[in-house]
Amino acid sequence: MLMLMMKLPELLKMERHKSKFVSQLYTFSSPAFFLSFLLSSFCNPPASSFGYSKVSSPFLIMDSFSWNRRLAKYVKTGEYEKTMELFKQMQKRGMRPDRFTFVPVLNACAGLRALEEGRRAHQLIMQTGCEADVFVGSSLVDMYAKCGHMEDALRVFNKMPSRDVVTWSALILGHVKYGQGQKALELFRQMQQEGVQPDPVTFVAVLNACASVSALEEGRRAHEQIIRNAFVGSSLVDMYAKCGSMEDAWRVFCKMPSQDVVTWTAMILGYVRWGQGEKALELYKRMQQEGVQPNAVTFMGVLNACASLMALEEGRSVHQQMIQCGCHVDTFVGSSLVDMYAKCGSMEDAWIIIQNGCESDAFVGSSLIAMYAKCGSMEEASRVFNKLPSRAVVCWTAMIFGHVKYGEGHKALELFQKMQQEGVQPDPVTYVGVLNACANVVALEEGRRAHERIIQSRCESDVFVRSSLVDMYAKCGSMEDACRVFNTMPSHDVVSWNALLGGFAMHGQGKEALVHFERMCEEGVHPNDITFVCLLSACSHSGFVDEGLRFYALMTTVYRIPAKLEHYTCMVDLLGRAGHLQEAENMIQGMPCKPNAAIWMALLGACRIHGNVEMGERMAKRVLELEPKNAAGFVLLSNLYAATGNLELSENVERQRKERDAKKQPGRTWIEVNDAVHTFVVDDQIHPEMIKIRAELKRLSVLMHNAGYVPNTKSVLHDVEEEEKVIHLCHDSEKLAIAFGLISTDPGTPLRIVKNLRVCEDCHTSTKFISKIVRRKIIVRDANRFHHFENGVCSCRDYW
Repeated sequence: MLMLMMKLPELLKMERHKSKFVSQLYTFSSPAFFLSFLLSSFCNPPASSFGYSKVSSPFLIMDSFSWNRRLAKYVKTGEYEKTMELFKQMQKRGMRPDRFTFVPVLNACAGLRALEEGRRAHQLIMQTGCEADVFVGSSLVDMYAKCGHMEDALRVFNKMPSRDVVTWSALILGHVKYGQGQKALELFRQMQQEGVQPDPVTFVAVLNACASVSALEEGRRAHEQIIRNAFVGSSLVDMYAKCGSMEDAWRVFCKMPSQDVVTWTAMILGYVRWGQGEKALELYKRMQQEGVQPNAVTFMGVLNACASLMALEEGRSVHQQMIQCGCHVDTFVGSSLVDMYAKCGSMEDAWIIIQNGCESDAFVGSSLIAMYAKCGSMEEASRVFNKLPSRAVVCWTAMIFGHVKYGEGHKALELFQKMQQEGVQPDPVTYVGVLNACANVVALEEGRRAHERIIQSRCESDVFVRSSLVDMYAKCGSMEDACRVFNTMPSHDVVSWNALLGGFAMHGQGKEALVHFERMCEEGVHPNDITFVCLLSACSHSGFVDEGLRFYALMTTVYRIPAKLEHYTCMVDLLGRAGHLQEAENMIQGMPCKPNAAIWMALLGACRIHGNVEMGERMAKRVLELEPKNAAGFVLLSNLYAATGNLELSENVERQRKERDAKKQPGRTWIEVNDAVHTFVVDDQIHPEMIKIRAELKRLSVLMHNAGYVPNTKSVLHDVEEEEKVIHLCHDSEKLAIAFGLISTDPGTPLRIVKNLRVCEDCHTSTKFISKIVRRKIIVRDANRFHHFENGVCSCRDYW
């Protein structure tokens, strides 16, 4: 103090401080406050001009009030690193931190996600006895939550003698952020039971929790408690939109006293998300008429609406508005522009955006890659990828997803390995793509290694990664692993439940799907339209007609989810497989939407199973009217004729198919052996082990014949002798893959293979025989479902 007072005459000479000093000199009640004022006015210029080192000037003596003031100032301006450096300086000077010190320090640790520094601060808090303070406790809960350590946050929370709304909100927000929406809602209920009144921040967190788990009724109850507030209103609109209830979102929107850009944007994004692009554009026009200025997020939503509708002129108009607002330079908006022009078929406009210098930007580059992948041109996608001067993780991820989309899972996995070799760290989205690639080619071991990397990189808490893990294990044929991952998840949202239910459906485990749906409802997770696609598919594969009809009624009447084409297709497949062909046709004719080729194909397939030629001919006509070059329609009708003994008609259909140039999709089978994926086609001559494979098939043929196997040659439509048909069946891609697996793995090792087509009757029968002869479990995933062969029996019970 003495040194500073000696400097006072010199300081007073500085005219720019003189008037401020004189006017406030007598307002301080203590030397400490007076000193703090001097420090602020004379010795601490703005942080933008000087660094934190100014506080350590040798002639300055600071008390705890002054230190805390500077700490709070740095946190307020988001300068978290300076906050931590200042805190270290404070400790070196021997200053004892108090509760006003710890609050900004913990906020800085939360902002930096600096868990270890936060733990050290926690130790000091316990030593100084500040842990019981509600503000310090709330900051500790917030710090641990933002650092992703919800267990520590909960531990601090439970030890606090008193908890205010800030504490509860911090914990609820933490659970929402890390995909534990159900736990967040439980805490909200507990908070109210303890008499703590929620504030707008709490309600925003609760609405996000409802949106994350599609808890529409819970969201409506929260809505009833909310005081009409513009910001909370935006969150309400967002919650209803994400839950798929656009009527409720619109009702809230209209009741709000005023709507800001956030509210308008939430509504526009909701319409885009649920495929109502026309309404999104209508609302955008109304927003402009009301004089509300759109932001970058608004423009991205409107561009997505234009892309979904292929509304090129509207898209160009929006582009001009973006230029006027200066939003066209935003990289995310640039990506949306490229995507919109490409989907609207105007590659010239897309290239103009690219050539304006955006192509080298990582986000625009990734958007280009994704656009080319969606258009089926992985060559162009690779060209853009290779041209990028530096490739961020988002670009690698876009390429990986592109390969996965076009069934090139092995290429996606190769790219993932190259990405790691170049030192690029995968993010959660990358891992979702990699897991999808593993599922694509049934690369179970590769998927397990990816799972290990996910754990090491601490990405397992991501809700989409966890759901993708469940999906990957299910599609790789291991429902045991899928259930294990699911059961270790701290909470389940509708996405993870759908992944599990979809797995049970693929494996034909209808009873398990029904049991787990009941458990889902007990946990308070509301199903969505995808949930019912999974349930109806499970019923179809298991022959549960009554249960399927019950679920359909439950979906449309109780949950008020309108049936889509996917639901009708599942219902037609369910009824058709069970032999209720007329009821299935009646359902198609009563649909409010126009039937597509897929739904007629489902009924045509049922006609083939039950040998109904008359209806099958009508269904085939419907298919070929919509898709004249649909080879599958020709093949199903041809097989129907062959199965009913009409070989001449069967061959005639084959001729018509060739005349129309309707090319059949070549049958392929994949098998993973020793960390490598091997591909086989019918009559394969390329594989290096083909001599050994054919020898193994010959050995198996003899053993199968002795066991009573009779080849089913009805589906072999070549005009050749019966003996040649048998030889052709022996060289089916599935049998080649099984034979290779048998000679390349140890006895007793399960074989996992995947087919791109539905398994034929002869392959199904022969695989049952092989599984019994070699005493192996053989897991086959075809285009529709899984078949688990063991000891001569298939899990589908011959119902497929």
